Amino acid sequence: MDQAYAEIASALENYFDGFYTGDTDQLRGIFHANCHLFTAADGPLQDDDMEAVYTRVEGREPPAKRSDSRHDRILSIDMSGPESALAKVQIAIGPKLYTDYLSMLKIDGGWRIISKTYTHVMLAAARAEAAE
Repeated sequence: MDQAYAEIASALENYFDGFYTGDTDQLRGIFHANCHLFTAADGPLQDDDMEAVYTRVEGREPPAKRSDSRHDRILSIDMSGPESALAKVQIAIGPKLYTDYLSMLKIDGGWRIISKTYTHVMLAAARAEAAE
């Protein structure tokens, strides 16, 4: 499974880079078209399809344009078979540090995110807590 882990980690670079640069074409390469993003971080359940996500990404200034620090990291990859995995990652966008749970499947030879559940904390608070 070491090769599969490396393939997933490589695929996740598109995830990190796509959000950092605001490149929705790059994001389309890692997200399956039927993927939905779920959160309840701000109250009620929010369920966004990928077109809503791409519109939101295209409508905001990308972190790269602001020269924001990157806080991308893979926290874990749990594989339940050669074609199924759950990746836990962190990524910062603006003042928020997101923790994302990415359900992934290997489809047509490549790893795709088929579902994302996420939450966030303020980046400044996360930095302060890490410094303690």
